[in-house]
Amino acid sequence: MDILKASIDWARAELYSTSFFILFGIIFLFACLGFWQLGKTELAKAYIVPTMIAGVLLIIIGIGLFYTNKVRITQFQSEFQDDQYLFVQTELERVNNTLNEYDLIVFTIIPIMIMICSVGLVFINQPSWRASLIISIAMLIIILLIDGTAQSRIVIYQKKLTNYMSIM
Repeated sequence: MDILKASIDWARAELYSTSFFILFGIIFLFACLGFWQLGKTELAKAYIVPTMIAGVLLIIIGIGLFYTNKVRITQFQSEFQDDQYLFVQTELERVNNTLNEYDLIVFTIIPIMIMICSVGLVFINQPSWRASLIISIAMLIIILLIDGTAQSRIVIYQKKLTNYMSIM
C-alpha cells in the first residue's frame, strides 16, 4: 500500500505543479490587458497578441495536465487492487518514457528554442517580431522551470517504484 500512497502523492503534487501553468497563463492574460489598455508605443502595442497567445497556451497546457493527473489519481486505486505487479510495472514504464521526453523536449529542445529566440533578438528590430521573441522566451522559461521541478519529483517517484519492484 505504500507504493499506492506514493503514486497518489506524486499525482497530487503534479496537480499542484500544473496549476502554476494556469496561474502564469492568467498573469500573461492580465499583462496582455495591460498592454492593450496602457500601451502607447508601437513596441508596447506589439506585445498584445503574443502575450495573449502565450497566456492561452499556458492555460491550455495547465488544464490538460491537471485533467490528466486528476483522472490518474482515481485510476490508481482500481489498477493497484487489480494487479499490484502490473500497476508498478506499467507506472515504471510510463515514468521512464516521461523522463526520456523530459530529456529530449524540456532539457534539449526548449533551451535550443530559447537560444534561437535570443539570437533573433540581436538581428531583428521590427517591434512585432521582437515582442513575439521576448514573450516566447518568457513562456519557454516558465515551462522549463515548472517542468524542471516536475522532473525532479518524477525521478524520486521512479526510485520508489524501482525499490518497490525489487522487493515484490
